[in-house]
Amino acid sequence: MTNAREVTCRPLRKRTLWFFAGLGVAGATLAGARLAYRGRLVDVWLGIGLLLALGGVAALHQATVRTDADARGIHWRTWWRRRSVSWPDVADLRVSLRHSNNSRVQNTRRVVLVLRDGHKRLLPLPRSWSSEDPEFDATLDALRALHRRYGDPESSHLPVVSYRTAGAGRAGALSVCALLLAGAGVAAWFVPGAASDQQAWKSARPCAAGTAAAERRECLTTLPAVIARTEDRGPKRGGRLYFTDGRPLERLAVNQEAAQEFRPGDRVELTVWRGEVRQVAGERFVWREHVSGPGELAVVAAVLALAAGYPGALVVLRLRARRLPDDDVLPSALPFVGALVGTALWLLPLCYLHPTSLLGSPRTATWAAAGSLTTLGLLAWAWRATRIRMPEGTDAAPGAAETAGGADGEGQEVFVSARFLEDTDYNPHGFGTHIVLGDGPPAVIPHPGPGRFAARRIPVERLTVKDVRRARGSDGDTVPRSWHIAELDDAGRPVRLAADPADLTRVLREFRAR
Repeated sequence: MTNAREVTCRPLRKRTLWFFAGLGVAGATLAGARLAYRGRLVDVWLGIGLLLALGGVAALHQATVRTDADARGIHWRTWWRRRSVSWPDVADLRVSLRHSNNSRVQNTRRVVLVLRDGHKRLLPLPRSWSSEDPEFDATLDALRALHRRYGDPESSHLPVVSYRTAGAGRAGALSVCALLLAGAGVAAWFVPGAASDQQAWKSARPCAAGTAAAERRECLTTLPAVIARTEDRGPKRGGRLYFTDGRPLERLAVNQEAAQEFRPGDRVELTVWRGEVRQVAGERFVWREHVSGPGELAVVAAVLALAAGYPGALVVLRLRARRLPDDDVLPSALPFVGALVGTALWLLPLCYLHPTSLLGSPRTATWAAAGSLTTLGLLAWAWRATRIRMPEGTDAAPGAAETAGGADGEGQEVFVSARFLEDTDYNPHGFGTHIVLGDGPPAVIPHPGPGRFAARRIPVERLTVKDVRRARGSDGDTVPRSWHIAELDDAGRPVRLAADPADLTRVLREFRAR
């Protein structure tokens, strides 16, 4: 229930949630009984009971969630916590937008309280799983009305914060970056040991007759065996070889090809080194165990380090934009991805061919130096490509805009990629993707030309430019990150026009010229 004096948000389908909470209680009882009766942790029914118990805890949390707002402030509670904030302590309300990979759930919207001390509180309710939810919008409007009446909002604008905006948190990207760097460090730590093992395997010789048992680990021991049967478990799981009488071992894991090539009754020789079977040799086929060499581990370390560059780039972009409003859309990090790909083209072959001596010779040192300079150049380009471009304001700047306007003379048409974000009589159902300028009045068209097929004239005499700004989270994900937004007044109705900054300047100049 929502109104101007009080707002109350309760979860939907409470009966269903309480039913699952009851199942959780039954699951916890089942798990406790099985553990007391069987006395062991590995049990199917114990696992089922624990799963039901965990689901019941989640259902209990959802069933007991509630949010209330009145003249005193906003209050929310769960089954284990109650919290309240007075309206004077709330600086602003904003919407947190989280995208989902589920085709049925487009995104999740929740309300965030921004407090005067800078802290933020995510309300458990209201919550919406759709970009168009009238009930959520009505509840949010009621909360904002209460805030305006009993508090002091810092702004009348409603920020929408998503993964594309400056206000998105940096903790997640930092955590992923740290984990990938840690994995790269672990892989790099194993490189010298893998190089030593590979060299020892290549130099190993068959054991002599008088070799002591303690020294046989470092030489090659050959044992005869007879294959009893084979087992092919598919390309991903590989296969197994079983030996007659379980000698010298019961079974051996091999790849799928070996399981298909060997036959029951084949006499083979097993080569043992350091207590492990490294080779199975028969008359028709020889299988050798694949041992990761230092080059492969070095490549894994390099790939993990390069992969850590992407979340690192996201952190850098958000640090550069720390003075922007939280709902301003940031430039894409794809230029940094291009720099990382360019780095991989020279770094991965170097790591694979020279894993332990990247700077051990003039050739590899030159290779690394030239590649590093290339990477620095790519990073400088990415840094420039992701710079924050501020709008020029409502007045079109001279220079490039005038040059562009000169090309829009009579007899020549220019098709500009731009679109109105609201449905209007000249842009019904958002069908327009371009604006045609030049020979004739400006018009919205659903194609990049040529020709004015399906064009709808823009009534520029009704339009007044109010402001030009950067894209915000509330403008939607269909607006490219680098575009700017012109806020127009269409005979009293607010309308937004989105386009690349240079194209937007050209369009606004054409509007004024008409």
